[in-house]
Amino acid sequence: MDKRIFIPESTTEPLASLLNTLRLERQGDITYRGHDNLPQLSGRVYGGQVLAQAVLAAADTFEDSDDRLIHSQTAAFLRAGDIKKPIDFEVEVISDGRSFSTRLVHALQDNRIIFTARDSFQRRQPGVEHQDEPPNVPGPDEFPSSVDLFSSVDHPAARFMSSTNSLDMRHVEGQLYLRPTKEIDSTTHVWFKTRSPMPTDSSQTLKRAVLAYAADQFMLEPILRNHRLAWSTPKIALATLDHTTWWHRDVDPSNWILAELHSPSAQGGRGLTLAKFFQDGTLVANMAQEGMVRSPEFSE
Repeated sequence: MDKRIFIPESTTEPLASLLNTLRLERQGDITYRGHDNLPQLSGRVYGGQVLAQAVLAAADTFEDSDDRLIHSQTAAFLRAGDIKKPIDFEVEVISDGRSFSTRLVHALQDNRIIFTARDSFQRRQPGVEHQDEPPNVPGPDEFPSSVDLFSSVDHPAARFMSSTNSLDMRHVEGQLYLRPTKEIDSTTHVWFKTRSPMPTDSSQTLKRAVLAYAADQFMLEPILRNHRLAWSTPKIALATLDHTTWWHRDVDPSNWILAELHSPSAQGGRGLTLAKFFQDGTLVANMAQEGMVRSPEFSE
């Protein structure tokens, strides 16, 4: 009998649509299907959705996914996904040790692999502890909300984002949706959280998956900012190539998270971003993403 990975119900949009999309139907011992995809104007599957679904599929191979939590994921996006087609997830059990477990996850459409990830899990254990200090920036209440911005702009793309994006984002150095900023900088800070609270019985595994979903929306922004580009730059082409996340501590995407992002290099139509994520002064995750960034302005 088919079984769906348990995700608590939410009646608040657009969070409810996100959680419904992340639900996977178990079709075999370790094979799953995602029947729905988040709507996208591009017609391509949003990468953060697949990152999150891969976390959940791998975690479902454990009897208690909150006892052995995901601590790292290294993923590669191999082909663009079609939002009109379901995505199948195949999980391979690589190892189960006393402390660590490893899973490989492949996402497929039409029997072709579009995404692959190595997910590593660890039992909750005590050990040495230290962390970087959070950046000294004003709090989220000091900056405009992406929700207010999208709802105030009379444009199809803005109306789409206003109704479908489950995040509230606050850019410390200014948003890049409509136009580039005047200042050139390879570092940027973004406050973000879900627009409505996560269900009270959400697992830590689901919360970590939602963090992965969220971050893919702005990981390439330091590259754009450094070259006076914006998401709306004519004929710009952007795509995630590979993405790695290290979760350090428990996180709750219902509460404000501060992302500090820096791009150390861009070349050949590719750019790299390194990011730290803080919640209440605690370093909860690090990420690295390389993406394709192509603009006619910088092509021969």
